[in-house]
Amino acid sequence: MARQLPLPLEIRPARSREAFIVAPSNAAAVRFVDSWPDWPERSGALFGPRGSGKSHLVEVWRTASGGLRVSAEEITPDWIMAVPEDAAIAIEDVDGFEGSTNVERDIALLALFERSKGSLLFTATLPPGEWATATGDIRSRFDALLAVSMDTPDEALLGDLARKLFADRQLCVPDAVIGRMLRALERTPKAISTFVAAADHKALAEKRAVNERLVVELLEEKERT
Repeated sequence: MARQLPLPLEIRPARSREAFIVAPSNAAAVRFVDSWPDWPERSGALFGPRGSGKSHLVEVWRTASGGLRVSAEEITPDWIMAVPEDAAIAIEDVDGFEGSTNVERDIALLALFERSKGSLLFTATLPPGEWATATGDIRSRFDALLAVSMDTPDEALLGDLARKLFADRQLCVPDAVIGRMLRALERTPKAISTFVAAADHKALAEKRAVNERLVVELLEEKERT
């Protein structure tokens, strides 16, 4: 029997504050975002491994502040001049793109610091003190940021993350399936997210439910590759 190709349906992750999973690994970051606009400093940073929830919290903050969202790689002097001085701006992946130590990035970010009168929220995998720089002028700006870490999620949070990712796809998956995934996969948000997407794809293509049998088959396929 020919395998049916899945339809390219758009997945819209839940990005509201209510949908964010609070755990010890991210509680400090949640408190920081929730405390805006009463931050002790005008600018701050969230840092932690990919998949730890930084982008979700940025969206929560952006909704609360009415601010803008941009990748550090996309910022240019022209872009900065076109943005209102009092705009709240989230700058993501400061250390996450090739060439993140280039002079152009440093010049653009320094111009943003000097011109902006609104709140700035940066994200990165490393703390600001470890962000590579190509010019000395930006170093002191990074070091002065109020930085809050988001640690690697524990097993309970990864399980809740898997349930949320399935729920984003309108799928209700038994706890036994979640447990089987956590025992077999790398304990990282990225691994969980990738596997959930693959399980959804397989279930849709084969017109099956996401159950333990499907998960086992997918894990076996993964082991053979």
